[in-house]
Amino acid sequence: MESLNEMAGPVFKMRDDPRVTGIGRLLRRFSLDELPQLWSVLKGDMSLVGPRPPLRTEWENFEPWQRRKLAVKPGITCLWQVSGRSDIRDFSEWVRLDIEYIERWTTWLDLKILLATGAAVVRSKGAY
Repeated sequence: MESLNEMAGPVFKMRDDPRVTGIGRLLRRFSLDELPQLWSVLKGDMSLVGPRPPLRTEWENFEPWQRRKLAVKPGITCLWQVSGRSDIRDFSEWVRLDIEYIERWTTWLDLKILLATGAAVVRSKGAY
């Protein structure tokens, strides 16, 4: 399966994943597959905005500088999601955006990301 990975780095991304059902594609297209994460936000385990939480198998393979993205509470959306997520093919670029978010964080930036995320969901832009 690793040979089908479209992302350079320790995470797995595949645009036309054959494991995803028709209903799953519809859920992904409109980001409805993200709704269960709202429960994690309500419990306080996640934020609405912040770097995506990695799988254990992913972060175990992070380079030391990439682990900086783990310094803040994970979120449902961040700069990567609104910066052409399906066009970014290198995990280092994804992490660079996460670190940029961490270093530039303001409430205003969170609001801009939330608004841009809403627009991206409505347009079905950038969905894997």
